[in-house]
Amino acid sequence: MNKEAIKNYFIINGEIISTDDMRVFDTIKISPIYEVIRIMDGIPLFFEEHVKRMRRSAEIVGKTIFRKDQEIIGDIKKLIEANNVKNLNVKLLSAYEEGKKETFLAYFIESYYPDEKVYREGIHTILYHYERKNPNAKVLNVSFKDEVNKKIKEMNAFEALLVNKEGYITEGSRSNMFFVRGEKVFTAPKGEVLLGVTRKHIINVCKELNIDVVEENINIKDLDKIDGGFMSGTSVNVLPISSIDDKKYSSVDNNLIKAIQDGYLNLVKNYIEEKKSLCK
Repeated sequence: MNKEAIKNYFIINGEIISTDDMRVFDTIKISPIYEVIRIMDGIPLFFEEHVKRMRRSAEIVGKTIFRKDQEIIGDIKKLIEANNVKNLNVKLLSAYEEGKKETFLAYFIESYYPDEKVYREGIHTILYHYERKNPNAKVLNVSFKDEVNKKIKEMNAFEALLVNKEGYITEGSRSNMFFVRGEKVFTAPKGEVLLGVTRKHIINVCKELNIDVVEENINIKDLDKIDGGFMSGTSVNVLPISSIDDKKYSSVDNNLIKAIQDGYLNLVKNYIEEKKSLCK
């Protein structure tokens, strides 16, 4: 797999290793289980839920992650201290080779955080016909990632909306999708998508704001009936969609989407402050 660790050091099974030597990535042949966590002010955002999802992904494909939660958080702390980095995405990766024990990696990856202009103008997205084999398991699929990223680049888009064989939009290539119609928010049912940690918190924010969330797929034939939409993810929070292929939307001006954006950002801020206070 790609030698994607950046900065000066990464972690292998708890040991600090220089990124000058990334031979371990050459040994990973079978699709590994992975998770990406955003580090903000030195705090791994929603760490507990990310690791829980990682373990669930492993179980779905018949694997076990043996590294304990305390060891994983220790790996992340070592990574932050060794590289003196407090704001970046960290990737956790559990890999197995035949006849060998688990290899657990923690490393920083190239991370993109949209600037204010992107949030003000919204993003262009495209439709992409594809179905994940195990939508609830976060398993690295290099060929899919390369193909969809190539299409996104060709179409000058920010994200691709995955469409199943029945014509329903399930999720984004690296995100969960939400659509607004009237006073309701629609998102794909639990069993059909990777359950994003950000997605879960957005649904809770909607409940606190008394916004109805309907777990129901939107068919591409009904895209004229929606008022707007947004994607959610580790690096983007709540990001409004301005267009899907040639269809335009005023998502950036939608009051429901604005309220959800503000509610989620407040949640993140409170989480970081709480974790910082526990570390004092």
